Amino acid sequence: MAYTRYSRRDNKGRVLNRRESQCKDLKYRYQYTDSRGVRRSIYAKTLSDLREREKQLIRDQLDGIDSYCAGNSTLNYVFDRYIQSKTNLKPNTKVNYEYMYDRYVRDTFGKKIISKIRYSDVKSFYKHLIYDSGLRANTVDTIHTLLHPAFQMAVRDEIIRINPSDGVMGEIKKSMGKNKGVRHALTLDQQRAFLDYTKNSFTYCHWYPLMVVLFGTGCRISEVVGLRWEDVDYENRLISINHSVVFIGHRKYSDCYVSTPKTESGTRIIPMMDAVYDALHQEFEYQELGGFNTDEVDGMAGFIFRNRDGKLLKPTLVNRAIKRIYEEYNSEEIIKAHKEHREPLILPHFSCHHIRHTFCTRICENETNLKVIQSVMGHANIETTMDIYAEATDQKKKEALFELEQNNKIF
Repeated sequence: MAYTRYSRRDNKGRVLNRRESQCKDLKYRYQYTDSRGVRRSIYAKTLSDLREREKQLIRDQLDGIDSYCAGNSTLNYVFDRYIQSKTNLKPNTKVNYEYMYDRYVRDTFGKKIISKIRYSDVKSFYKHLIYDSGLRANTVDTIHTLLHPAFQMAVRDEIIRINPSDGVMGEIKKSMGKNKGVRHALTLDQQRAFLDYTKNSFTYCHWYPLMVVLFGTGCRISEVVGLRWEDVDYENRLISINHSVVFIGHRKYSDCYVSTPKTESGTRIIPMMDAVYDALHQEFEYQELGGFNTDEVDGMAGFIFRNRDGKLLKPTLVNRAIKRIYEEYNSEEIIKAHKEHREPLILPHFSCHHIRHTFCTRICENETNLKVIQSVMGHANIETTMDIYAEATDQKKKEALFELEQNNKIF
C-alpha cells in the first residue's frame, strides 16, 4: 500500500496523532506554529523519536511562558509574542515589521533580558544605530514604533513595571535638532529641473510619464504601480485610487499582491491636472507601439506602468531610476553652471515618498482648506496634513514678508 505524505497511519499501520505525518522517504514529521506565527516542522527517523521531540518542544514552549512571566525572557521573545498578537496587521506591514526587527534588533539588543533593560540602554542603542550604524533618525523612529508597544505589552502583563522606551525617541530628536531627519519637499525650481531633464534625456525620457503622475497626483508609489487603465476616467478627468500593489521581499526574490489602500481614507478620487492627462496619453501611445503590461495580480490586469519586460514596476526600481536621473543631472548641471558663471541648481537625494511630500507641499502653498488637502492626499490623520501645511506656510510667510519689504509696502 502506498502512503501519502499526509496519511493518518504510518506504513506499519500505527495511528498518527494530530499534526503528525509520514513522508515519502518514511521519515516522521510533526508540524507546529512558532511564537511568530510561522509554520515549522520537526523530523525523526522513528515515531518514538518524533514523539520525544514533540514533548521537548512542548516543554520548551512552556519554559518560554514561565520565563516570560518571571521577567527573564529576552526582548526577542517579547517582540515575537507581541507581533503574533497583532492580528489586524496587513500582511505587507507585518513582513516589513519583522524584516526591520530581524535586521537591526534581533541579533544584538534583542538578546537582552527584558527585566534588565533600562531607559539608558534603549537610548544608547538608538544612538548606536544613528551614529555608529549610520541610520537616519526616521529609520530609528520606525524601529522605536516596534519596540515601544512590545515593552508596553510587557507592562500591561505586569512583567515589567515601566516602559523603558518612554520618551527616548523624543529626547534624541530634541538633541539632534527639530528638523533633523525630517523629510523635506523639493522646491518648485528643483521639481521643474528634474522633470525637464527627464523629459529631454534620451536615456531617461521613457520615465517621464510616470514621474509626472507621481508629481501630479501625490499618490503613494504602491498606488501608482497598481494603477490600471480602467481607473482613469479621461472624460471627467478623474483618477480612482481604490487599491495598491504591494511587493513582499527585500532581496532578489519578491512577490506581490493587491491590497486595499494603506488607510480607509486612502480610497479616494483625484482630479487630473492637464500635465497628468497628457502624460497618461503619452504612456498609452508609447505602449501601443512597445506593448502593454501583461501582468495579472489577484485577478487584476491592465496595469498602466510596466518595466522593460512588460511586467509590473517595483518601487525599488523606480527609486533607483530617480537616483540615477538626479545624479546625472547634478553632474551636468555643475559643469554647465561653471561655464555660465552662476551657482548650480543642485538636486538633493530624494525618493518616491519625497515626491508625495513635494506634491502635498505644493497644494499647501496654494490651498488653505486642510480637509481638502487631507482628502486628496488620503491622510488618515489630519495631524499629518497639518505638519506638512505648517512647513509649507512657514516658507510662504518668509516669501510674503520679503516681497512686502521689496515692494516698499510696509516701510
